[in-house]
Amino acid sequence: MRDFAAELESRKQAGLYRTRRLISGPQQPELVSDGVPLLSFCSNDYLGLASHPDIIRAATDAMPHTGLGGAASHLICGHHDGHHQLEIRLAAFTGRSSALFFSTGYMANMGVISALASRGDTIFSDRLNHASIIDGCILSRARVRRYPHADMGALADMLATTRGHKLVVTDGVFSMDGDIAPLKELAALCRAHDALLVVDDAHGVGVLGPQGRGSIAELGLSEEDVPVLIGTLGKAVGTSGAFVAGPKLLMDYLVQKARTYIYTTAMPPAIALATCASLDLIEKEDSRRSHLRALIRAFRLGASALGYELMPSRTPIQPIMVGDNWSALALSQALEQKGLMVTAIRPPTVPEGEARLRVTFSAAHSTADLEKLLTALAECRPLLKRPPAEAV
Repeated sequence: MRDFAAELESRKQAGLYRTRRLISGPQQPELVSDGVPLLSFCSNDYLGLASHPDIIRAATDAMPHTGLGGAASHLICGHHDGHHQLEIRLAAFTGRSSALFFSTGYMANMGVISALASRGDTIFSDRLNHASIIDGCILSRARVRRYPHADMGALADMLATTRGHKLVVTDGVFSMDGDIAPLKELAALCRAHDALLVVDDAHGVGVLGPQGRGSIAELGLSEEDVPVLIGTLGKAVGTSGAFVAGPKLLMDYLVQKARTYIYTTAMPPAIALATCASLDLIEKEDSRRSHLRALIRAFRLGASALGYELMPSRTPIQPIMVGDNWSALALSQALEQKGLMVTAIRPPTVPEGEARLRVTFSAAHSTADLEKLLTALAECRPLLKRPPAEAV
C-alpha cells in the first residue's frame, strides 16, 4: 500500500503542508478564525457582497417559493424558473446571446473545455492557467500545448504549425499574479488561425470593465471576438456557482455534451435569484469599484515604499513575492500575530521558488484597515532576507 503518512511528512518538511481554518460568522473583512478575531486580506469577496443584506434578503424571500435543494439535474427536473431567470440575466450582463448556470467554477471549466475539445484536437493553454483549466484540458483527452505566460509570439508559432480543431483557453485575470491576459491579441490570433477562444474571467467579473462586466468588456471585445466566456459567482458577485456565456448554438451544444452540467444536481434556485439581486447591485454601485481602486493604489505605493516586491497588477490580487516556502509562512504567521490574515501561497499553486503572500482587497475594507496592514508589514519587514525592491 502507498505510504500516505510518509508523503504527508514530506510535505511538512518542505513547508508545503496545508491546514484548514474554522471560520465563524459571515464572510467579511473582520473574521473569527479558530475562535480568534482577525482582519482578513485573503478573500475573493472583492466587492464585499458576500454578506450584503439585499442579497441575503433575496435568498430568504425566495426560499418559501423555491424550497432549498435543487433536487435533480438540470436535464431531469432540476432546471427551475429561478435558474432560467439568472441565465437570461447573465447573458444580458455579459453582452452574450445565451448563458448556462453551473454549480461551481471548477465544474464549469472542466465541463466546457472537455466538451469543446476531444481526441485529435489541440488545446493551447497559458502556463499560469488555473488548476480547473488544466484539469479540463486533461479530461478532454485532446493534445495540450502550454505556451509561456502571455507570450503571444510563442502562441502564434504554435497555432501556425498546428492543424485541425484548435482551442485556446486562458484566465482573464490570473489568480495568483493578478495580471490580465492580452485578450485583444489573443482574439486576433484566434481569428487568424481559426481557433476557438475560451476566457475564464473568474477574477474580472464584477471588478473590471463598465459596470463590472469584466475584463473582456473593459476592452470592448464582442461575442465574436471571445465566443466562450466563463465566470464564477462566488467571488466578486458574492453568491455561489458559475456560468458560461456565448452563442446560443454553443450553449445548446454544452447542454448536450458538458458532463459536469448534465450529471450533477442543480444549484438551489434561491441562490440563483439572490445572484440576480447581486448583479443589480454590481451594475448600480460604481462607488464600490472606485473605492477598491483607491485601496489598491494606496497599497502599492505603501508596500513598495517599505521595500516589498510586488507583481505588476492593477486588480484586487496584490501578491507580495517572497521566494522560499518557509519565509512566506513566517511572514504570514507574523502578520497573524498582529491580527491580520494573509495567506502564504506555495507550490504547486505557484512555481517553485515563487512562494508569496497573496494580498487581496475588498470594497468592504476601509482606509483604516489598509493602514493596519501597512503598519504590520513595516514591522514584519526584517523577517525577509532578500534586499528591498525598488518602488513601483
